[in-house]
Amino acid sequence: MTLSALLVQLLNGLAGASSLFLVAAGLSLIFGVTRIVNFAHGSFYMVGIYTAYSLVERLGPSIGFWPSLLLAAVAVGVLGALVEVLLLRRIYHAPELFQLLATFALVLVIKDAVLWFWGPEELLGPRAPGLAGSVMILGRQFPQYDLFLIVVGPVVLGLLWLLLTRTRWGTLVRAATQDREMVSALGVNQAWLFTSVFALGAFLAGLGGALQLPREPANLEMDLVTIGAAFVVVVVGGMGSIPGAFVAALLIAEIKAVCIAIGLVEVMGVSLSFSKLTLVVEFLVMAAVLIVRPWGLLGRAQAPSRHAGTVEEPLRPADKLVLWSGAALLVLLAVLPIISVQSPYLTVLMIDLLIAALFATSLHFIMGPAGMHSFGHAAYFGLGAYGAALLVRALGLPMEAALVMAPLVAAIGALLFGWFAVRLSGVYLAMLTLAFAQIAWAVVYQWDGFTGGSNGLTGVWPAEWLSDKRSYYYLTLVLVVGGVLLLRRMLFSPFGYAMRAGRDSFLRADAIGIDVKRVQWAAFVIAGVFAGLAGALFAFSKGSISPDSLHVSKSVDGLVMVLLGGVQTLAGPVVGAVTFTWLHDTVARNTDYWRAMLGGIILLLVLLFPQGIAGFVRQVVYGRRSAERRAVDSGVVAKKEAA
Repeated sequence: MTLSALLVQLLNGLAGASSLFLVAAGLSLIFGVTRIVNFAHGSFYMVGIYTAYSLVERLGPSIGFWPSLLLAAVAVGVLGALVEVLLLRRIYHAPELFQLLATFALVLVIKDAVLWFWGPEELLGPRAPGLAGSVMILGRQFPQYDLFLIVVGPVVLGLLWLLLTRTRWGTLVRAATQDREMVSALGVNQAWLFTSVFALGAFLAGLGGALQLPREPANLEMDLVTIGAAFVVVVVGGMGSIPGAFVAALLIAEIKAVCIAIGLVEVMGVSLSFSKLTLVVEFLVMAAVLIVRPWGLLGRAQAPSRHAGTVEEPLRPADKLVLWSGAALLVLLAVLPIISVQSPYLTVLMIDLLIAALFATSLHFIMGPAGMHSFGHAAYFGLGAYGAALLVRALGLPMEAALVMAPLVAAIGALLFGWFAVRLSGVYLAMLTLAFAQIAWAVVYQWDGFTGGSNGLTGVWPAEWLSDKRSYYYLTLVLVVGGVLLLRRMLFSPFGYAMRAGRDSFLRADAIGIDVKRVQWAAFVIAGVFAGLAGALFAFSKGSISPDSLHVSKSVDGLVMVLLGGVQTLAGPVVGAVTFTWLHDTVARNTDYWRAMLGGIILLLVLLFPQGIAGFVRQVVYGRRSAERRAVDSGVVAKKEAA
């Protein structure tokens, strides 16, 4: 590696850091004021570059290039304002995680809208007029446009600083970040303040995307890739800190550049590929920073939430209605393969539904009763799946033994990751779980000799006596029902009460002698065990396994299942898993634009049932019964008074 090569890579890193900072600054600004973890922010970035491409094509690259970039950013800002007014403003009363679910649904809708309007092909824009050439740096060519991007980042940072510190609007934004209730008490219209902040954040994301037009082709995968990187930058810098986002973007971009420049190094006869670290280096940095500084580099403790959501009612044992409904459901599940013998696909679908239900229930175990929000629960699902596959293929163990031992592999991962994760809370805990999951995914994805790399592992079939799908269905049914009931039983044990006490009041629980962190760590491991069991069942049901089982998209699916069903109900994860998996399967088979339809359905459900489907049903059934009971009681009292 020469000095010139290193310098060029460092400059490339600075150019990439500018665009990443623009996206992260908008995301940080939105979160700081509204407390919305905006999953659709990467979609705004993607819309920005696609819109810039169309405007340049229409206006012409010679005179329309630079105006097109600015107009594209303005258009995305308007889109962001519309999203806030028409959607998010309607669900501000809902818990924050449901706002996350709504923005995830927007990702699906926007992705298919882009697919419909611009098509699936990658679109590369023209070179920037006036900056199409290159300059010589230590004997190497470097694009002039990249030098321009290096300047953009500090300029935008300076403008944001002036806006936030030298204007009345900026003063209100900073005040709302610290104490929104006080700002509202002073007569400030919070609704329009939130709209303006959201529009500015979307504008910055759109500008970041538009500026990338000459550097990379617009494609449909930019949204999730960008939002992942932006989340990392925001968390490393400190949630709500614009300077922190700038420092974090520079740090991560330069570390990536150094890894690329170093390339392959041989140490004591062992070849180490630093370039492969680029897949996961940002998550390594995030994990290291959060372990040392839980609030990020320049962050501070989060201000109280504007919308804490409804207070959770105490969990109650199942009454006769629930018991009879559960028994009827079990009978139906038991006879389903018999009555559907002419439809083998239904049996396969039911296996998928059962596995999804166990996976979602294991996530709900730490999200609801324990109050720990995980964005990386797929790590334990994938560890269980790969554990089962490797135990059968590498060690030659029978399927039965692998099915027993695979959850222990997931438990080891949860034991290690959970030790660090439970020391944080809120968004920082969630992002640390995401970091660990992505690290696990990168290891599996690149370890070709052991895990099969990107190709995964095949030939992972169940034992001979389970070769019939109906037999495997019954095994899955027994294990899933047993796992769900066991997790439910734990919630009514002293351990479950301790877990909920730590969620509701850490200080009070600690004062009465509960070791809250140890209880949360144990809950983390238990949830990992059952997620690993779901992963092992999945591996044997499909006969193969791939790195997608550990990817962030799988974790997001689990979050959607829990939130869709209702995080405050025990039946919620099962209802949400069945609903989401069935909708995904049904919609995907009937339209090319299944993401938009699925996202639209999720948005509709969020608006109609902000407490989740199961939560809504419980409210209707038990709310009516409570009303009837109050009416009877009042009638009895009236008769006594009349007598």
